[in-house]
Amino acid sequence: MHHHNPFTTMRSLKLAEGCKGTQVYALNPPPPGTGGGVGDKLLQHLQDHLRVNSIRSKSSRTYNQPVVSPESLLPYGLPLTDLLEPQIDPSLKFPDLVEKMAHLYRRIDASPQLDKSGAFLEQCAVFRGLSDPKLFRRSLRSSRQHAVDVHAKVVLSSWLRFERREDELIGTSSMDCCGRILECPKATLVPGYDPGSVYDPCLCSGAKDVDVVQECSTSEEALDYDMSFCIGDEEVRCVRYKIASLSRPFKAMLYGGFREMKLGTISFTQNGISVEGMRAAEIFSRTKRLDGFSPNVVLELLKLANRFCCDELKSSCDTHLAHLVNSLDEAMLLIEYGLEEAAYLLVAACLQVFLRELPSSMHDPNVIKIFCSAEGRERLASLGHASFALYFFLSQIAMEDDMKSNTTVMILERLVECAVESWEKQLAYHQLGVVMLERKEYKDAQRAFNTAVEAGHLYSLVGVARSKFKRDHRYSAYKIINSLMSDYKATGWMHQERSLYCSGKEKLLDLDIASELDPTLTFPYKFRAVALVEENQFGAAILELNKILGFKASPDCLEMRAWISIGKEDYEGALKDIRALLTLEPNFMMFNGKIHADHMVELLRPLAHQRSQADCWMQLFDHWSSVDDIGSLAVVHDMLAHDPGNSLLRFRQSLLLLRLNCQKAAMRCLRLARNHSKLKHERLVYEGWILYDTGHREEALAKAEESISIQRSFEVFFLKAYALADSTLDPKSSEYVIQLLEEALRCPSDALRKGQALNNLGSVYVDCDKLDLAADCYTNALNIKHTRAHQGLARVYHLKNERKAAYDEMTKLIEKAQNNASAYEKRSEYCDREMAQSDLSLATQLDPLRTYPYRYRAAVLMDDHKENEAIEELSRAISFKPDLQLLHLRAAFYDSMGEGASAIKDCEAALCIDPGHADTLDLYHKARESNATDQK
Repeated sequence: MHHHNPFTTMRSLKLAEGCKGTQVYALNPPPPGTGGGVGDKLLQHLQDHLRVNSIRSKSSRTYNQPVVSPESLLPYGLPLTDLLEPQIDPSLKFPDLVEKMAHLYRRIDASPQLDKSGAFLEQCAVFRGLSDPKLFRRSLRSSRQHAVDVHAKVVLSSWLRFERREDELIGTSSMDCCGRILECPKATLVPGYDPGSVYDPCLCSGAKDVDVVQECSTSEEALDYDMSFCIGDEEVRCVRYKIASLSRPFKAMLYGGFREMKLGTISFTQNGISVEGMRAAEIFSRTKRLDGFSPNVVLELLKLANRFCCDELKSSCDTHLAHLVNSLDEAMLLIEYGLEEAAYLLVAACLQVFLRELPSSMHDPNVIKIFCSAEGRERLASLGHASFALYFFLSQIAMEDDMKSNTTVMILERLVECAVESWEKQLAYHQLGVVMLERKEYKDAQRAFNTAVEAGHLYSLVGVARSKFKRDHRYSAYKIINSLMSDYKATGWMHQERSLYCSGKEKLLDLDIASELDPTLTFPYKFRAVALVEENQFGAAILELNKILGFKASPDCLEMRAWISIGKEDYEGALKDIRALLTLEPNFMMFNGKIHADHMVELLRPLAHQRSQADCWMQLFDHWSSVDDIGSLAVVHDMLAHDPGNSLLRFRQSLLLLRLNCQKAAMRCLRLARNHSKLKHERLVYEGWILYDTGHREEALAKAEESISIQRSFEVFFLKAYALADSTLDPKSSEYVIQLLEEALRCPSDALRKGQALNNLGSVYVDCDKLDLAADCYTNALNIKHTRAHQGLARVYHLKNERKAAYDEMTKLIEKAQNNASAYEKRSEYCDREMAQSDLSLATQLDPLRTYPYRYRAAVLMDDHKENEAIEELSRAISFKPDLQLLHLRAAFYDSMGEGASAIKDCEAALCIDPGHADTLDLYHKARESNATDQK
């Protein structure tokens, strides 16, 4: 690039060395992998694969492990109930989330166009506390879509990029463009409101550097020079009226009766501009262009423009310099000039580089000084570059990086300074309280939480109570939560918090009610399990933790189960849980943050069964077939210890994690798969999945096409078919998806993946009403132990009116699958009402997050004219999972009962989740019309 070199000459002008930012990657370049695919004769080839791998693994393994005594595995003893307490959620939380979501929908809907970005940012803050990351990302996209000024565009585009963690992809640059205006680093620097264009392709992909327009070759004599500026011993000839047109001060100097008006040569030595700079000003006065000038010269012109109020020249210099900033070095150098000379776009461009280089740039002392110091914020604020959105973004990264660091505290203090609206104050002070509590600065924590409560955030009372409790004011803490519970309808988190401040049966009762009201809270299960350990009931303790781990892969519960398993000398079970835990959080510290989980794996390995890579493949096949996702994760983690560069295994990890609803960890594994892959066509497939899983379907399909053009493979056809089948398929599209899946099955792969492809193919055949072909697919999938195909085959039987066969097929799945809540739910469709109720009751017990059982039971109650019980059934689930379908159904029930206001509120909350949901929109308009009529 032609503009990089001149900056090297500028370094001495401003900053000390040491500002260079380096890209920080998640991993080192991969060691050579072993790999090896499995061909079409699936089981035979699997055996060959296992045999080859066993030979390979033996050559690289060492077995002279030290003997470890069981006592040395628990240096901190068994867990104690006295040391347990739940974490305070740093996100916004509400006693009535549905009311808050309805309010948000109304706010966004009623906002003037230019205010919508801020309303969507509040929605981001609320969705941050929910389990589905897609909701947060969608709100963030909407906030960027409606952004007006350059600063907001820069912050929100950088945040969107960060959410995909592209900084972890080896070989990418922070200023790479994804191809759409939404995140394009050049498009962000264009001011103005244009929400309709953000999903359009940007100019980056097709744009070429504009050729420098050469100055007209007319000889100097031909120009109407009529004056000169004298700088030192040299003169710069100018056209008087052109220089006068640059600004009012120049016009006054040259035409306004000053002495200079009569002079043909004006001394300009004392004005801080060089001969080269003045010549550039003269050329700009005629051409209005800055092409071909070095950055040094343009900076001189910027100073001149400020000194003599040349607005057009300043704007051109600002824009020109802003488009030169592409690296951390350049940004560090130019931001000082930008701040000194009040160059809004230049500062925006520098900020953009800092933000797109996150999280690594957060460790650069110069960047920290700009963002974290009060003086730095004031300098940014003087140019309109210190917003709540900026510090909200930075606070999320800082808290994730190190909750207790001084940097985190300073960023939160700046966030507090930027907070204007009540929701901003609630979030800023609440987060500050959480961090101060972690740092054991209890008085400051209490003060921050109190301020958040005053701003209207009731959940911060939990922080106030906890801060008091930490300072031995237990009864005072109890009274705060008790009072909250008497003023509002009690929630799971209220009962959980109160349990900390009471004892005995009262404590256990609160924890039981907390689990009943919100089964997703992990603390009650952990407490009950540890209480059982203290009574020496290890088996019962494990069973208690199994309840939540059956539907929520929670790192802290996996740690607790491993801890207790070590206590009962089940080292195999402990190792399995720690391996799964490390897949979710590779840097997890066990035993209250005292020992790295990786170290525990090394200690436990000699005490567990030693497996070759071949054994592991067999074990993975067994776990996969028995729908044991945590067991499968543990096996893959073990295999990667022997073969860390195996991108296929990393990809397998990501699939398992998505099935466990751990999207963040899944995305990290996908990025590692992509980084470790040595083949371009493979890398493109993994990049396609990353794009697809973060809501960029078209871009994912483009990656698939590029991969196919290099090499046809199972994975690329599977990706393409999956992405296309995502939308409602017409017969022609279905036919194409079938062709793609058939093409995938013709390519080499292993039985685990072929089973999935056959299962997907069967489901497309069912949608096309080709039931016999679907049945063949499912049967073939079952022949290679793809257990989930029982569900598809049951559906085929059902559509053929063979209900008993469908029921039996689902029973087979229930018997084989370790995680079988969904199988009970599905089987309920193929039996009478009483048996269905029994299956659905079991499904809810095994996985309370599945919403269909609540909807079914509520519909049955409605049929039996038990309206209040039906509403209560739905409300039970909505209180911990505000799901679109649940809210829509409850709104419909309220509407049929004539409770218009409640129906409208539920519709608004549902539309907050999905503003385009057609059925809810119809119901909403109907309920509003009825309500308006009733009020008349």
